Amino acid sequence: MPVSKPIEIVEEVIIKFAGDSGDGIQLTGTQFTNNTALLGNDLSTFPDFPAEIRAPLGTLAGVSGFQLRFSSNEIFTPGDEFDVLVVMNAAALKVNLNQLKKGGIIVANESGFDAKNLRLANYEEGDNPLTNDSLSGYNLHVIDVTKLTREALKDLKLGVKEKDRAKNMFVLGYVYWMYNRSLETTFTFLENKFGKKPEILASNKLTLQAGYNYGITTEAIASRFSVEKAKLGKGTYRNIQGNTALSYGLIAAAKKAGLKLFLGSYPITPASDILHELSRHKNFGVITFQAEDEIAAVSSAIGASYGGKLAVTTTSGPGMALKAEAIGLAMMLEIPLVIINIQRGGPSTGLPTKTEQSDLMQAFYGRNGESPMPIISASSPSDCFDAIFEASRIALQHMTPVVFLSDGYIANGSEPWLFPKESELKDIEVKFATEVVDKETGFQPYLRDEKLVRPWALPGTPDLEHRVGGLEKEDISGNVSYDPDNHEHMVLTRERKIKLIADQIPNQEIVQGEEQGDILVLGWGSTYGVISSVVRQLVAEGKSVSQAHIRYINPFPKNLEKLMQGFKKVIIPEINNGQLSKIIKAEYLVPAIEFHKIKGIPITQNELKSFISTHL
Repeated sequence: MPVSKPIEIVEEVIIKFAGDSGDGIQLTGTQFTNNTALLGNDLSTFPDFPAEIRAPLGTLAGVSGFQLRFSSNEIFTPGDEFDVLVVMNAAALKVNLNQLKKGGIIVANESGFDAKNLRLANYEEGDNPLTNDSLSGYNLHVIDVTKLTREALKDLKLGVKEKDRAKNMFVLGYVYWMYNRSLETTFTFLENKFGKKPEILASNKLTLQAGYNYGITTEAIASRFSVEKAKLGKGTYRNIQGNTALSYGLIAAAKKAGLKLFLGSYPITPASDILHELSRHKNFGVITFQAEDEIAAVSSAIGASYGGKLAVTTTSGPGMALKAEAIGLAMMLEIPLVIINIQRGGPSTGLPTKTEQSDLMQAFYGRNGESPMPIISASSPSDCFDAIFEASRIALQHMTPVVFLSDGYIANGSEPWLFPKESELKDIEVKFATEVVDKETGFQPYLRDEKLVRPWALPGTPDLEHRVGGLEKEDISGNVSYDPDNHEHMVLTRERKIKLIADQIPNQEIVQGEEQGDILVLGWGSTYGVISSVVRQLVAEGKSVSQAHIRYINPFPKNLEKLMQGFKKVIIPEINNGQLSKIIKAEYLVPAIEFHKIKGIPITQNELKSFISTHL
């Protein structure tokens, strides 16, 4: 007779799925995430990919992971330590065990701990963690997933390799049972994905159901768990990844500006998903071009901008280096261009699948000559929509290239997104020059308005012919000029134009805490979640700590200096070697306290709280 399991209500759970790249870990995590989002939990995810396209099976370098935190309360990070660790082999256990809470649950695929897998994971000969006492402090569930998957599919005419590819569905079914979930959302996903491959569809559905049934019939654990719906604000929510939100934000900006969207891109981790996503939306007038290299990608976007499109190019740090000369050209032309850098660990190829915030100095100074440009950053996956919409507005209305900074943590992570209504998005007013203002002088392409913005004249407009190119322009006329006084004047004018953008952006606000106090924790980008979590804890403990998070990095909000002066200390946590700290110190002479982490992984709550506490 099946054993009836009691369901324990818990506030939140942090679960990590881990295994080889070919084990379907990302798919498993994504399906559990989508299921969680439909239940109304608040959630945050952290996919963790190996750098190698296909590392040797069973090795430490080949471990792929997907971390998910879901809660009945508002959360900001995927969490520090796991409650549950699901591992498909010995390497996955070795890589992740140090982050599992004592007493936590381990779900282990027994077949992944044979002699070969143990050797590849660098365990001593004869040492098997599933059979010795090394895991005695945990709640261990050993399941021969591979064997049970093959048994569930014994009647299907599939080879062993094809059957084994479905073993991630067995694990997913078992975890669905553990957390009192329905299988229907994944059944629907599988039917949409494999509807034209009936045997593959059947293998996945049968295995998913077998994993769920295994939970019903076994006495492996004492209880099941359930997390109540989170108390989020009213509205329509959907689960969204950072790169997807960014893509939607670009489409919305183009529509609100009345322009077509053009993306010139060369694939690079972790930015490629933006190209993939935008290529699906030709119905919105989106044009995507996969170029032969980074230089061609940005140059095509410059041409599209000259032709009147909302022009975008996407890349990561190494690609930004290759694009630098052409970006300088766009800056000299003074045309709108959105340059998206999804940062990763560097320098050079560095850590291509790991996260970092180390391209901020590159965004500020990574071009020849005096070439200032606005810099906008996103703070979370859902914030990518609003932040890229704003970056597009600034590019279009101020006739300038804009650097937009995200990173791998934001790009691949996901969270609930309050879906905006079209009516809530402001129009982006774009004006094209249509006629000559002064018939005697003719068209003057560098005659500026009160914001020092020059007119945007489209090719083919009668009487508005003008020079373009990277050589210095004469003020007002736009003719080529080597005059020293004119060059200095134009350099300073372009700089002032960027500084004047500060008049068109909101003041910096305190996210939480008081307007004055002992410590201001000042962040940017993907540190938002961990700073929010830690400051909330410290405020609840009665500590004088506040949080501010910068979206507009160049120019800074006009009140930033005054805001910082209201605190005895300013702490700046970053996933780099202190780049924002150096800029803040140089700009405002504020003795900011730096907190760095440069390991390709996010800052944890415990690390940051401990550091801030030493300065209270």
